[in-house]
Amino acid sequence: MGNPIFHSLIAAQLGLRPAQVQNTIKLIDDGATVPFISRYRKEATGNLDEVAIGSIADSYAKLKEVEARKETIISTIEAQGKLTPDLRKQIDETWDATRLEDLYQPYKPKRKTRAAKARELGLEPLALALMSGSCADAELAAEKYLSDDVPTSDDALQGARDIIAEWVADQPEAREAARNVFRREGLVSTKMVKGKEAEAEKYRDYIDRQENLAKCPSHRVLAMMRAQSEGVIKMSVAPADPDAIVSRLNRRYVKAPRTAKQVEMAVADGYKRLLAPAMETEMEAEAKERADTEAITVFETNLRQLLLAAPLGRHRVLALDPGFRTGCKVVCLDEQGTMLCHSVIYPHPPHSKTQEAEAELRRLVDTYHIEAVAIGNGTASRETEAFVRQFDAQAKLRIFVVSEDGASIYSASATAREEFPDEDVTVRGAVSIGRRLMDPLAELVKIDPKSLGVGQYQHDVDQARLKASLDSVVVSCVNQVGVEVNTASRHLLTYVSGLGPTLAKNIVDYRTEHGPFTSRDELKKVPRLGPKAFEQCAGFLRIAGAKNPLDSSAVHPERYAIVAQMAADAKCTVAELMSDSARRKSIKLDRYVSGDVGLPTLRDIMAELEKPGRDPRQSIKEFKFDDSVHSIDDVRSGMTLPGIVTNLTAFGAFVDIGVKTDGLVHISQLADRFVKNVADVVSLHQQVVVRVLDVDTARGRINLTMKGVEQ
Repeated sequence: MGNPIFHSLIAAQLGLRPAQVQNTIKLIDDGATVPFISRYRKEATGNLDEVAIGSIADSYAKLKEVEARKETIISTIEAQGKLTPDLRKQIDETWDATRLEDLYQPYKPKRKTRAAKARELGLEPLALALMSGSCADAELAAEKYLSDDVPTSDDALQGARDIIAEWVADQPEAREAARNVFRREGLVSTKMVKGKEAEAEKYRDYIDRQENLAKCPSHRVLAMMRAQSEGVIKMSVAPADPDAIVSRLNRRYVKAPRTAKQVEMAVADGYKRLLAPAMETEMEAEAKERADTEAITVFETNLRQLLLAAPLGRHRVLALDPGFRTGCKVVCLDEQGTMLCHSVIYPHPPHSKTQEAEAELRRLVDTYHIEAVAIGNGTASRETEAFVRQFDAQAKLRIFVVSEDGASIYSASATAREEFPDEDVTVRGAVSIGRRLMDPLAELVKIDPKSLGVGQYQHDVDQARLKASLDSVVVSCVNQVGVEVNTASRHLLTYVSGLGPTLAKNIVDYRTEHGPFTSRDELKKVPRLGPKAFEQCAGFLRIAGAKNPLDSSAVHPERYAIVAQMAADAKCTVAELMSDSARRKSIKLDRYVSGDVGLPTLRDIMAELEKPGRDPRQSIKEFKFDDSVHSIDDVRSGMTLPGIVTNLTAFGAFVDIGVKTDGLVHISQLADRFVKNVADVVSLHQQVVVRVLDVDTARGRINLTMKGVEQ
């Protein structure tokens, strides 16, 4: 259960009760996943949702890191023989990582510094005398330390000042004082690096500017840092009035008038040479961490919306990967997403084999009883959509344009080669487009989230942190929707609570050898799927057509007995209870409350009995771009156009209006009111109506607005 103090610290940080945190940490330590805890352990957590449980897990992990760091610091200082009872107490009592590093700073092993060299020359007693003011005359005091290596009094005093400078710069109180000023008043300034004029063009909005770093938007911080990493600009961070910090340090460390001049010189040097650069580095790191947090949060929101996009469902689909010279790759998929055939048509220039293409489409639609068409949104997408709509003039088919982001990554991946070892990348890409329409979640889990085109500066943020965050989103979405165990791919099963790659493979191998699972209980026969894994995964796996109807629901097997008792009390079978609302309404939930089962769980059970295995995703809607615009050259200011939201950022939403260049609706243009969070107004793949503000053809930019536009 971790350190008991963690419970109160996390509870205070998140505004929760210590018991909620304690119980959640116990479940985490026992191997429970966040989706399992939030869905099936509501009584233990006090009905906490997935977000709160995830926050507890994150805070718990960070505190354990601090705890481990404290052990390292204590052992290091102890080995130096400098661990006093007071210092040990200070380290034991702090759980703030920054404060902990400040306490460690004076004892941290350093490279060869000027102060270290001065100490080797025996000048530390002189430094102490100057600091305390115990010497009447600094020059005379310095003469006692002259040697071959310290030939003059000035050399001795310089060495002593070097020691004082480092000592002041290492003091936790000095660092905290400087840090507070940098945080409040730190200004970030940028200058272009000479000779980088050509490369600087794309960063021109970030050059020769100065602003408060704490108020600088995350996307601007990341853009400036990218420009600096590319050697285009130089960033610097400094407070508006650095002399105020030096004056404050002087008031703290200058003790006696007789040696004041020497100590003031040391303090000024310590600030300029040691403390200010350290604070600048720290402020840039803090700004980067804040920017990373915001960018990752935006990415998480986008990814969740993308994965939970409305599915077409089990329908026969014809998918087209459009192209001009190389033609349009065509595949036909059955209701399960299995490829039935593939072909190529050439309806566009330079081939323009329109009649042959129409004949081939007619053959495929009739032969395979096609119900819907998925068209990739890449090159020749609009032209292919127009061709298909003209071909299907009677509107018998449902036609959808599907994002191709990441399709090429998938088609060249080991996963795609495993699924289609005998097909080339173009066929695999077309299959992915069709399957995305049928079930976005099941298909997109095969692709690295960073390749899905819905991030903000995703290559600039902490990659390990980004991966962990996005993986948790995928896990959350997969378990929120639930997985049909007899049709799910190994890749989809990997993200089910309690499974992972090995057990997912074992499930598929067992299914291949023994045929479809007939009950959840049969999962226990899968190699290495023990009681704990079964507990974690069973409620999220569905078995359509199972003998026990609860096996196709989100009711966990551990609660089947409760449902059976409800049915017995209602004098019916479980299946009848699930199909008869009157019988369900007759159930008095209070009768079934027990030690570990409360009303939250019972209400979840009743909701699931009403709509067993329900898909939480919305129904898909067809969409059509304006026929008058096909390229950025067709777009004019004042036009009102339909569009689809393709990406959300901290500064606005990008909208596809059908011209291969997404337009930007700045956050200030999203609504006729102040908007703090873009996601409060629009969501990924939402169909919107926008008005064109202006078009910059040279830079490929389209500015849009939703203000005053009826949706």
